[in-house]
Amino acid sequence: MSQEPVDTNQQALQARLQHVFSDARLLALALTHCSFGTPHNERLEFLGDSVLNLAVSGMLYRALNDQPEGDLSRVRANLVKQDTLHKLALELGLAGMVRLGEGEMRSGGQHRPSILADALEAVIGAVYLDAGYYKAQALVQRLFEKLDLSPTMTAAAKDPKTELQEWLQARRWQLPVYRVVGTTGAAHQQTFDVECEVTELKQSQRGIGSSRRSGEQAAALAMLQWLKEHPQ
Repeated sequence: MSQEPVDTNQQALQARLQHVFSDARLLALALTHCSFGTPHNERLEFLGDSVLNLAVSGMLYRALNDQPEGDLSRVRANLVKQDTLHKLALELGLAGMVRLGEGEMRSGGQHRPSILADALEAVIGAVYLDAGYYKAQALVQRLFEKLDLSPTMTAAAKDPKTELQEWLQARRWQLPVYRVVGTTGAAHQQTFDVECEVTELKQSQRGIGSSRRSGEQAAALAMLQWLKEHPQ
């Protein structure tokens, strides 16, 4: 198959990535959402997610060499979560570059955090396939170089579900119960409405997310906010 020409926007993106693709088709694929058609970037996203986790794990292992595994895991989760990746994707200028189907475009998909975060992971996967792990690792390091990786990040790195669980365990209460109470949207872009219940308080809060997991995190955050407003 002949090499496809790279458009001006993708050339500018390669400059920001500090990586010129040997196979321009990989970059085009990384920027193609499943709503646009096939082939799309979901397989590259899967690959990029693994490369990202390994590269970030290596950074943390070297930078936080006195921290236990649990703290390293929490910091890593904070660094590779959707919100962080969305911000990095915006800094790279991915908004407006992802190829979307007409319906997704009309609904504002070009600004959707989940789509941009996934596209960034796909770009990392594309760099890995194009030039190998060390080039992809270098890209990840550049993306995260502005962050000061220090032991103080571990406290801030606790996700809402972990923070809520530790709060309940400290009081010897039961763990929270999470239930999906509704879903909306097409199969490839569902929204999950999740309820978080704390039995001892006879209290439940709800959260919305693009996956069951992110919905649970949103519900846990809502419960933590309720607890701050109603000290026990």
